Amino acid sequence: VQLQASGGGLVQAGDSLRLACAATGRTLSGYSLAWFRQAPGKEREFVAALRSGTNRSYYADSVKGRFTIARARDNSDITHYLQMNSLKPEDTAVYYCTVRLNWNVQYYNPAQYYQWGQGTLVTVSS
Repeated sequence: VQLQASGGGLVQAGDSLRLACAATGRTLSGYSLAWFRQAPGKEREFVAALRSGTNRSYYADSVKGRFTIARARDNSDITHYLQMNSLKPEDTAVYYCTVRLNWNVQYYNPAQYYQWGQGTLVTVSS
């Protein structure tokens, strides 16, 4: 499966953005979906995940209450979204979408995901 994140851009603090993840190559039934981000000079970090089956969502403390991960409901190649509200300068990073079959308790660990695509840059100015 090939993944591609889109929807990034330059915004001001307090603004909103919606990122989308497109997947081609196979259907993702039974897959858990997630978003990670990587700021310059930092490790890739967990942002949000959507558990397969239950569709329960999980968030990093830094984004809880501001970001929402959602599974796409239409029949396009888009698999999931990340709605980002009340953006802060510290949210500036390249955002990556990823997937994995089923679920793993270490959903926050990027090593548990084996499909990554090109990310999309989000820049939040103060």
